[in-house]
Amino acid sequence: MLSRRDFLRAAAASPLIGCRKPAVSRIRIRDLGFQYEDFLYRAPIKFGGLVLDRVTLLNVDCVIEDASGRTAKGFGSMPLGNIWSFPSRKMPYEATLGAMKVLAGRISKITGAYKESGHPIDINWALEPEYLKAADEVSRELALVEPIPKLCTLVTASPFDAAAHDAFGKLHGRNCYRTYGPDLMQHDIGHYLGAEFQGEYLDRYVLKTAKPRMPLYHLVGALDPITESDIKQRINDGLPETVPEWINYNGLTHLKIKLNGDDLTWDVGRVLAVDRVADETQKKRGVTKWFYSADFNERCKNVDYLIAFLRQVKEKTPEGFERIQYIEQPTGRDLKAHRSNVMHEAAKLKPVVIDESLTDLESLQLAREMGYTGAALKACKGQSQAVLMAAAAQKYKMFLCVQDLTCPGASLIHSAGLAAHIPGVAAIEANSRQYVPAANEPWVKRFPGIFIVKDGTMDTSILDVPGLV
Repeated sequence: MLSRRDFLRAAAASPLIGCRKPAVSRIRIRDLGFQYEDFLYRAPIKFGGLVLDRVTLLNVDCVIEDASGRTAKGFGSMPLGNIWSFPSRKMPYEATLGAMKVLAGRISKITGAYKESGHPIDINWALEPEYLKAADEVSRELALVEPIPKLCTLVTASPFDAAAHDAFGKLHGRNCYRTYGPDLMQHDIGHYLGAEFQGEYLDRYVLKTAKPRMPLYHLVGALDPITESDIKQRINDGLPETVPEWINYNGLTHLKIKLNGDDLTWDVGRVLAVDRVADETQKKRGVTKWFYSADFNERCKNVDYLIAFLRQVKEKTPEGFERIQYIEQPTGRDLKAHRSNVMHEAAKLKPVVIDESLTDLESLQLAREMGYTGAALKACKGQSQAVLMAAAAQKYKMFLCVQDLTCPGASLIHSAGLAAHIPGVAAIEANSRQYVPAANEPWVKRFPGIFIVKDGTMDTSILDVPGLV
């Protein structure tokens, strides 16, 4: 019989000591399928100078299998937001949407053919370079005037990634945010983000239990009527149409204001008009505290425009200025091409958040170097990337928010779950109830607290179901 000392000595000599921790749960993709859904908006939205009145959803079903032969089925859904992820002044809407559909087919084949096993984050980490190669191939084969951007590739791949995470959580009977610890993940964050994160696991940066309630950010689009006098013809579908009507209908305390970025007088005037109407409405409700975010969709020519905007707003409505919680990416998304647009001075006035530019750790670090103080997480960039970027941004002590892509149905549940499980995220943006409520209808009974809002907040306590949706 071995003595305790001899046992420990033998164990120390074992080749397993010092090796990588064996994976507790490794899965592979067993089956994959996808389809599209099309919806018309009840009212158009202006985005980046373009008017949008429709959405195509990419819905993905995924079956996974672990080493013991257990299987689980997951679902992922995301709008193919080509206007946002593949903006082009040279190609029509149908061309960029068509390219995304072709790319979705390639991503499905690549993902379905991948035979290695691992955590869903490992699978996405391994396949993202292949997705980007596929995007380049599609761009060449379709002779696109402009190539498919990385952001567009992330959006197209995101429902495939979401479906794998959803299935993985359901396989283990856990909410997806309870699957990011060392008991189920083979690698620490350092494997993905470098030595700075060595020894840390994602469960350190996510909440295992969703925040019970979260405020909802309502969009005031550039085309949306603020008051009754702005309405040319009512929709008359039973939903609100003016800012006061929406505030009263949902009990809103958070308003996101879309701005043009190329007309300072209009932009300042838009904020003043919203603030004036909100002030009147909230006083009648007895509400004393509410917030705004300002979104220029990269349309500001330079940071000087943003600083002038903030100073004029502060001068004309000091209380309205104080209500601005943060600024979404004001200037062009290609940070490397516009290194002079640093945000240091603007960020002294309000948090300035990187959004369209955020596609990987390198872009996040460059944004920090250029003065950005916050990061917008988006489910449409992929669950795997979102939680990794959430970890990095928290480590760098950045302001965090979760932004929408007018996500309806399952994609909104996914986005809301992300917001409710990331520390520091204060509110949830949810625009689909304004623009495409028909796409939400099949999900209302399962998740009423997400789709029925009466006190300005979502009931996010219901988001701790197994998987993602």
